[in-house]
Amino acid sequence: MPMTANHEIEYFSLGTSELPRIWTGLWQLSSNAWGSAPASKIRSEMIRYAQLGYTAFGERRQLGLIVNHATNWFDGIVDMARLPVISDHYGSSEVLFGQFRESFTPSNVIFGATKWCVFRSTDPTPVTVRMAIQERMTRMRVQKIDLLQFHWQDYSDKRYLNALEALKQLRDEGVIANIGLCNFDAIRTDEICTELGPSVIVTNQVQFSIIDTRPLHGMVHVCERHGVKLLTYGTLCGGFLSDRWLDQPEPDLYSGNLTPSQRKYLDMIKNAWGNWELFQSLLVILRRIGDRHGKLSIANIATRWVLDHSTVGAVIVGISDHADDNRKVFGFRLSEQDHSEIEEILKKSNSYKMIITVGDCGMEYR
Repeated sequence: MPMTANHEIEYFSLGTSELPRIWTGLWQLSSNAWGSAPASKIRSEMIRYAQLGYTAFGERRQLGLIVNHATNWFDGIVDMARLPVISDHYGSSEVLFGQFRESFTPSNVIFGATKWCVFRSTDPTPVTVRMAIQERMTRMRVQKIDLLQFHWQDYSDKRYLNALEALKQLRDEGVIANIGLCNFDAIRTDEICTELGPSVIVTNQVQFSIIDTRPLHGMVHVCERHGVKLLTYGTLCGGFLSDRWLDQPEPDLYSGNLTPSQRKYLDMIKNAWGNWELFQSLLVILRRIGDRHGKLSIANIATRWVLDHSTVGAVIVGISDHADDNRKVFGFRLSEQDHSEIEEILKKSNSYKMIITVGDCGMEYR
């Protein structure tokens, strides 16, 4: 495998595991509307990435698996009011992971994470929580879930603490190795970590990019206080933070040529962050910084900007043909000049107002 010392993969500690700081997303499994790929192709890509040693696969916003320092993200949504019926919000990724895990040798190097999302008011008794977790274990074909990420939609229903206490019990029994959160805000993350005690919650998956800097306004401080690592998605804003969009006209939000992901991030760029003209100015700066570091891509610089924050464990980017380019984010750091030039653009944007206009992490989904 061609690899230079300058681009050695960086890792971070999660429990007893050392995991890569880039996870590759598999959101293509969710539906054709998101830009899908056949399951057979996804499996072959997973194998190819693993053979290269660049084996971080992950579903953005939702679940993940890590194969020999790799993560595969997928999502199974549970409506606890109708257990044990399970709705696969992101397709059959858990099943796909189970098949992949059994075919991968040696299987004991596979680290798998999944998610449990609760969208309707319900009573998370120990029995219903155990049923939800057992369903995931069955689909993933594992005896233990390495990382179980938890999402609770309604903050006014404080029974998310009951659900997490039940998950903690399963962790103590050895059914779950690690517990994480997904799209919880800073207030609730602090509350949960305080209530459950030290080292129970290890991660929180949130949106974070040069465009969306909301985690810097409270979340990173909570993470520092409780030793929680952020797993970040939206780092490339659906691909808009790339050379592909440099010097390009503003796309039509309603043209039908954009994926739901691109429409989401374009709306954020135009209506929450600033406008297309200012966004082009940001891309010009990122291109200049990339040239300064040896012809690195805009995506490399945007990803490095997020990784340079110490509370970030890993970023989750989409599965693509950019494995070699993604590796280039390792082996360098942005300079004070780089950060200063980026900051000048951010000061002209609404970046630091989004914590008020959009709300804290995860509020866009509530």
